[in-house]
Amino acid sequence: MKRLRILTSQATPGMLAADDVFTENNQLIISAGTTITDKVITRLKFYSIHQISIFVEDNAPDRPKAAPLKTEPYSEKIKKSKEFKAFKSSLTRSEEHFRGHLADIIDKNEKVNEDELIQDISSIMSTARNGMHVFDMLHSMRDHDDETYLHSLNVALISNVLGRWLHFTQRELDTLTLCGLLHDIGKLMIPQEIIRKPSRLTDSEYTTIRTHPVRGFNILRAQNANIHVQMSAMMHHERCDGSGYPMGIKGDQIDRFAKVVMIADVYEAMTAARVYRGPLCPFEVISIFESEGLSKYDTRYVMTFLEHINQTYLHNNVRLNDQSEGSIVMMNRTSLSRPVIQIGDRFVDLSREPDLYIEAIL
Repeated sequence: MKRLRILTSQATPGMLAADDVFTENNQLIISAGTTITDKVITRLKFYSIHQISIFVEDNAPDRPKAAPLKTEPYSEKIKKSKEFKAFKSSLTRSEEHFRGHLADIIDKNEKVNEDELIQDISSIMSTARNGMHVFDMLHSMRDHDDETYLHSLNVALISNVLGRWLHFTQRELDTLTLCGLLHDIGKLMIPQEIIRKPSRLTDSEYTTIRTHPVRGFNILRAQNANIHVQMSAMMHHERCDGSGYPMGIKGDQIDRFAKVVMIADVYEAMTAARVYRGPLCPFEVISIFESEGLSKYDTRYVMTFLEHINQTYLHNNVRLNDQSEGSIVMMNRTSLSRPVIQIGDRFVDLSREPDLYIEAIL
């Protein structure tokens, strides 16, 4: 047997992992010798693992065939709409303005202009019919890979929509929007070669990148920014079970605005395109939150988020992992990622079919 390094997108069920695989937080995902399954592949994607080592026979070819590219006709329909073109144009303008504004804060120590930043998000939101339409258009822009500026704008948009679903007041929504926009400001103090490094970070690099919440907090404290904005920069990597950083706090110790931002931050990262993979299917993301997120996030916040995301895809056409295609006819409240699908004249309840799952929205 020999070892072969492959892209995660090339992994298929039945392969055998040759090495332990860790997250950027040095948390073990799978051990050497683990048999690759669909669930394992989903976990690897969730944690943004873009390469793994597998065991192959000595006479096996050095490069496995890449999986065929999958089209996204639903996304293409969105992209053709006038609303999407207006949304994209507004988002692009806001990104350029946001990039310049952050540069002025960092390089010139200028004050955060809260009104201008909130107006930028309001301008983007005005191009969408409702919160779910915002998500449709964000999903259609997932060929953009920016881990600071565009990511922060998207997190602000998602936080704003989730805040509306949670019935935040307008004043709270404005604060929440700023929390999303500025949560990663500390990353501007981290060398970009570390931020965008495609391979596993060294221990020293990992220690450096974990300083960005504290760096962001210090920048915003010096600006005398809203206390929730400061706390969101500090706490967006904390988790309700105490497994986060930099302080390892839990539950009610975490600022409630930061609890919204952390959900938006993780969702944005999972559904964003990367050089080594396309965006995850929304139902794949919902499945990951169901299996791993309910203890890590505020239960009311994450369930409100998942239930709204889930409902927007009712009656959409989907493709399952066995390549059959059908339409979503009913959602399972106790298993949000596994609705009932009508395929021809039969109904498939995915909550009763553990080997089947939604592979793509069509």
